[in-house]
Amino acid sequence: MNEVKEITEKIKKFRDERDWMQFHDPKNMAVSIILEASELLEHFQWKTIAEVEKYARQNQADIKDEIADIALYLFELSDNLGISLIDAMEQKLKKNEMKYPVEKARGKHTKYNKL
Repeated sequence: MNEVKEITEKIKKFRDERDWMQFHDPKNMAVSIILEASELLEHFQWKTIAEVEKYARQNQADIKDEIADIALYLFELSDNLGISLIDAMEQKLKKNEMKYPVEKARGKHTKYNKL
């Protein structure tokens, strides 16, 4: 838990040293998350599973950077909105356990309302 607080403080320090809070409203943060997720997706577009596996090994540093960009924006957005990311994730996992009971969902990719 301390790691989450520490990285969040580092993110805020980086942002505040540059006077960027003025740009980091919830809408712009959400847009930035999507843009970075799209950049991550671009690494995998049009590739077969075999091509993806090889590409991911060869381009791990670039992929790692895109994942980090997404996480940085997500951690900051959560903090800006007063949402504990860890609590939110734990609550969502509990909801998903109810939506996707093991006996119905195991080995299936079916949406919960179609199980």
